[in-house]
Amino acid sequence: MSSEIESIAEAKAIHQLFGEQAHRAPEAPAVVCGEARLTYGELDAGASRLARHLAELGLGRGGLAAVALGRGPELLTAVLAVLKTGAAYVPLEPSGPDMTIRHILSEADPLVVITQEVHRVRLADATGRAVLCLDTAAEAIAAQPSGPGPLGVEVQPTDLACVFYTSGSTGKPKGALIEHRNLLHAYRGWQSVYQLSPADRFLQTATLEFDVFSADWIRALCTGGTLVMAERNFTLDHTAEVSELHDLVLREGITVMETNVHTLRRLFAHIQPRGLELGTVRLLSVGAEKWYLDEQLRLQRYLGPGVRHINVYGVAEATVDSTYFDTTTLADAPEHAERISLIGQPFPGTRVHLLDQAGRPVPTGEPGEICLAGPGLGRGYLHRPELTAERFRPTEVDEDGRIYRTGDIGRLRPDGLLEYIGRSSPAGPPDAKEVAAMAEVEAVLRGHPSVQESAVAKVETAPGRTRLVAYAVAAEGGTADPWTLRSYLSEQLPESLVPEAVVPLQALPRTRAGKLDRPGLPLPAPRGHGESFSGKAARPGGAEAGGYRAGSGGSEVPRGTLWAVLTITFGVLASALTEVFWRGSTEVSAVPSPWAGLLRLLYICEWLSFGAGMAFLFLGRRILDRHARPTGLTSRTLLAVAWLLGAWWPQDNWYRVSRHADWPRQVALVYGFNVTLIIAAVVVVRFLAWQPPRSAVTEG
Repeated sequence: MSSEIESIAEAKAIHQLFGEQAHRAPEAPAVVCGEARLTYGELDAGASRLARHLAELGLGRGGLAAVALGRGPELLTAVLAVLKTGAAYVPLEPSGPDMTIRHILSEADPLVVITQEVHRVRLADATGRAVLCLDTAAEAIAAQPSGPGPLGVEVQPTDLACVFYTSGSTGKPKGALIEHRNLLHAYRGWQSVYQLSPADRFLQTATLEFDVFSADWIRALCTGGTLVMAERNFTLDHTAEVSELHDLVLREGITVMETNVHTLRRLFAHIQPRGLELGTVRLLSVGAEKWYLDEQLRLQRYLGPGVRHINVYGVAEATVDSTYFDTTTLADAPEHAERISLIGQPFPGTRVHLLDQAGRPVPTGEPGEICLAGPGLGRGYLHRPELTAERFRPTEVDEDGRIYRTGDIGRLRPDGLLEYIGRSSPAGPPDAKEVAAMAEVEAVLRGHPSVQESAVAKVETAPGRTRLVAYAVAAEGGTADPWTLRSYLSEQLPESLVPEAVVPLQALPRTRAGKLDRPGLPLPAPRGHGESFSGKAARPGGAEAGGYRAGSGGSEVPRGTLWAVLTITFGVLASALTEVFWRGSTEVSAVPSPWAGLLRLLYICEWLSFGAGMAFLFLGRRILDRHARPTGLTSRTLLAVAWLLGAWWPQDNWYRVSRHADWPRQVALVYGFNVTLIIAAVVVVRFLAWQPPRSAVTEG
């Protein structure tokens, strides 16, 4: 172990640690993915050949290369090759959304995109840079020298190693700049806490686009262990059965694995009823979302003392993992373990500060914003100096004079353990007490025996009015009855914390990283029959007792029928008013067939379009509210859309009854209607393009 520590201390770049392992044991297994196998020697040689090919394309120190490959050993070959050139890699999931791919390639503007032919067209369409397909360029790459000789690149610890793009849950994804020294610091922490060894077999399930993917390969390949890559993504691939994941763990003799909370819950639900175990797994680390202590202790009791269970907390901007909690360090289980999530203590070298909104340390036991400091902090954000200055703050509370504001809220317990409370609101400075209150509601609701998962969000229930709304997923075999759950919360919580509604869901919405997608939580439907929103519980037996009406019920008219009735009613009214205000404007008796019939059809469509616009004025507000835009913008858009739908009706009629040589009227029509249509279109575009204001919420 002493020689390992010395190697870490002497290394200037993260891939140098891999190179030492390849030199020490070239025949040792490095990467396994299905039937594909690569030894350390083969992986090193392949990376060197590809690095030389990339160097010929102009890639070198200070450059960026996007790596957009499917799951397989060639993915690690590409990552290591980019690092060998002295450049930094930008992980890009080729199956990701088009908007995300285009944004990342546009902002990062990498010199080359490394991919496969199957993804070439899609990626080439999003960038003007070179696209290198490893499969079609295999012959040229294989012709490069395979020896580990120097590429003439002197990499420094402060050189950029990779750019982790955040998930974009509060806006467009942001590129976190991570240097080699940041990765070396993180590896030292993992090595110290996890006690990694060349005998370990590491399971890799995270998607390329997430920072955990890089953490997985660094832990495995810099230690001399074997990285076992799952062929399927058990977070993104909803057709993947968790039984496949369990079979993979047993078949490959996995000893170390990290997964997200959502996937772990699915895995535990699979193995516990069947009395199954995890084979040779000795270390299980879980992150990406709030993992409650009762879940952690339950898993610990089931799997026994031979498996360490670690709850990790971290963000991409501070190099993946910053704190950890090991159940073996807990003397006695605290009260209400089902309501708390412990993230324990910092990894070696990392420092954690809990600060209030003014940047002052909060007392023990009080909630505060989690702020990170130490060698793990990256440079900031790519091409975002204003956001870097906002989130990476200079401060006097840390010895380095620099902290990263995560936007997450935590609490230091009297026993010295750090407790994770929750994320702050996307808008405005983090309000620790508000987040703590919402977390309390969420935890209490989760404690009900009929609830499997819960979430709480602030929802605008009326213009300018926000209230707490709770969401509940029923436990297997149970029912998440809104009336029962809201009554339960009323008994357990102060009146000020009782949510205005409890909305039952089949499942909580998830991001691509498997985290709770709070912006994706559905807005509760308002009560029918003209009722206003209120915090009072409805009577039992109502359509959604204790909550909002989730759909049509009772004597309420189905919304589709209401749309049709209003559209036809206002369409007929428009037809009648046309003859009142613009007599003769739709007269086609002098028009020959078939043109007269076509004009009549056009007029009918105009009247119905006007009717649809009027129906939208009455019924469209709820549709727009679901996009969670500011109230004023939503109101303006509602009117703009109706105007866009209905404006041509009076314009066309006035135009048809006016004389062509009446230029004052012609110009008045053009300016009076066309200009307002342009303004309405701008309002709609603003609504669609609106992004939440930058906040201190971290994407992780």
